[in-house]
Amino acid sequence: MELFDAQKVTFVSVTQAFNTTTSMGRLTLNILLSFAQFERELGGERVRDKIAASRAKGIWMGGMPPLGYDVVERKLVPNPVEAKLVRRIFERFIALGSITTLSRELRAEGITTKSWTTIKDKERVGKLVDKGYLYKLFKNPVFVGIAAYKGQHFAGEHEAILDRPIWDQVQAMLGRGEAEKRARQNRPSLALLKGLIFADDGWAMTPAATRKANKFYRYYVNTASMKIGSEACSIARVPAGEIEAAVVAQVRKVLQAPEVMSQAVREVVALDPAADAQEVITTLQSIEPVWDELFPAEQARIIQLLVERVTVSPTGLRIDMKTAGMKELIRSVMPERKVA
Repeated sequence: MELFDAQKVTFVSVTQAFNTTTSMGRLTLNILLSFAQFERELGGERVRDKIAASRAKGIWMGGMPPLGYDVVERKLVPNPVEAKLVRRIFERFIALGSITTLSRELRAEGITTKSWTTIKDKERVGKLVDKGYLYKLFKNPVFVGIAAYKGQHFAGEHEAILDRPIWDQVQAMLGRGEAEKRARQNRPSLALLKGLIFADDGWAMTPAATRKANKFYRYYVNTASMKIGSEACSIARVPAGEIEAAVVAQVRKVLQAPEVMSQAVREVVALDPAADAQEVITTLQSIEPVWDELFPAEQARIIQLLVERVTVSPTGLRIDMKTAGMKELIRSVMPERKVA
């Protein structure tokens, strides 16, 4: 009817008593449409109530089964091989204490998400696990025999495959991690580019921050705007997060670039013939994969070693790297080599 109205088309039924060319016909049609919508919504409520009642009884209501279980006659049944994998994943997280490290370890082993066949015989092939999948896995109470529905937990009719103490320990570790993350978000971050960033007019840019509605916003502010006014400079301030992310991305590319790595190895070996070239390469290659796990102070130290100057203009960003920065980085991460 909306499409008809948009095209100025009237609707007339020859077998029913309504005609949109008349006011009575439009009233009749609107009443019928209202009842149709009411019936549709009522049917949806009944389905949701049925699902909620079934979940409260611990009944599996279909969908993709979790890792560790198969669906047999519409019930979750433990899969011995996958159940053993689930227990190992929980235990490894307790041992490692890092989802990033665990994800990298499982991906190296080729561990994938659940592979299963739907009731329509469609194959769903699992994909390599990632951090997001592991978070969902650790938060799913199905492994301790619980059926969850909209934030509520009920005793499930399926068998638990994980001991409750292990589950509770993982939840405690996740809770501490989330608390630390919130604390990091609520406190000022270390300014990675302090002393390195300049506007294209030559003025230095200094870190600044403000808090609004319990959120913390960081900037790099042109010192010219503070001394002679923002109208006198091409750029008054830039968001710190975006600029730092661009510089970090460039630095990580440098750490992976074969030509840069080869030049650094040649310089190190030339200055210290006793240095092992392969050891130097391995050291450099080990930095980039664990960048996200480095402390902010360590990330800032690497940036200071490799970046000479960051220049911001209205049209873009220019990053000048230090020619001897890679050599200095190697000296800092391999102190025992005593590279000159």
